[in-house]
Amino acid sequence: MQNQSMVTEFILLGLSQNPQVQKVVFVAFLFVYVATVGGNMLIVCTVLCSPALLASPMYFFLTFLSFLDACFSSVITPKMIADSLYQRKTISFEGCMVQIFAEHFLAAAEVIVLTAMAYDRYVAICKPLHYSAIMSWRLCGTLVGVAWTGGFLHSIIQILFTLQLPFCGPNVIDHFMCDLYPLLNLACTDTHIFGLLVVANSGSICIIIFSLLLVSYGFILFSLRAHSTEGRRKALSTCGSHIAVVVLFFVPCIFIYARPPSAFSFDKMVAILYTILTPMLNPVIYTFRNKEMKNAMRKIWMRLVVVNDER
Repeated sequence: MQNQSMVTEFILLGLSQNPQVQKVVFVAFLFVYVATVGGNMLIVCTVLCSPALLASPMYFFLTFLSFLDACFSSVITPKMIADSLYQRKTISFEGCMVQIFAEHFLAAAEVIVLTAMAYDRYVAICKPLHYSAIMSWRLCGTLVGVAWTGGFLHSIIQILFTLQLPFCGPNVIDHFMCDLYPLLNLACTDTHIFGLLVVANSGSICIIIFSLLLVSYGFILFSLRAHSTEGRRKALSTCGSHIAVVVLFFVPCIFIYARPPSAFSFDKMVAILYTILTPMLNPVIYTFRNKEMKNAMRKIWMRLVVVNDER
């Protein structure tokens, strides 16, 4: 499906046009990107190398979430880092469409994984005797398949509509990445209906799932009254990590997409929170509060030390 447009590339304004600020952006976000990919892939490798963790559905979903975070960050941050070295920042029309598709594909898949993780904790805490029967590997595999399929469907719908928009004049995007609302401001047609589609396909879904997740975690926390002190402490630690990740991801997304198409001066700062900082913080939240993950990392490190000493 071809877009009949005169525009072949877009100019990104980035975070700042000030050369000094751009140097700071390069250093700061290069560090953030390395920490994001390194931290998330450390979780992936730790779980894959620890049979005890890999046998747990919770860590299975955590591995998938970390992989998605590393990919999601790689869709946006490297381009932003590279652009900070140049005064004129451009992206081709095709590159812009690919970035939008990948961004929404991975974000939607992450939404479904976070929902699966909430369901896993609900079963583990509220129905512990039936946990193994309910959270079977067949169900876990099905949920991962649903995440990939749901992410693809969510993204392909929006990208197909975006390709129908004519871009015949202005091509300057006041952002550090391609996204739906900045593009709507450049289209040479009435985008009111498409704006409503974005709210329905992205904003309303975020609000509904976020509300359901908060209710489910509230129900879990309420049910902890019947558990022992040690059981409550462990469950609160696990659920606290999950709730923190959910809030960090959903609140900025709701702010961006659950409103009519419009631009605010702080939109870019909000976008940085959920596209760049949240993927970096997830490994910190999940590992620093999790003894099993820290013990597994320690064992892998000791194994590497022993292997190196033997050489």
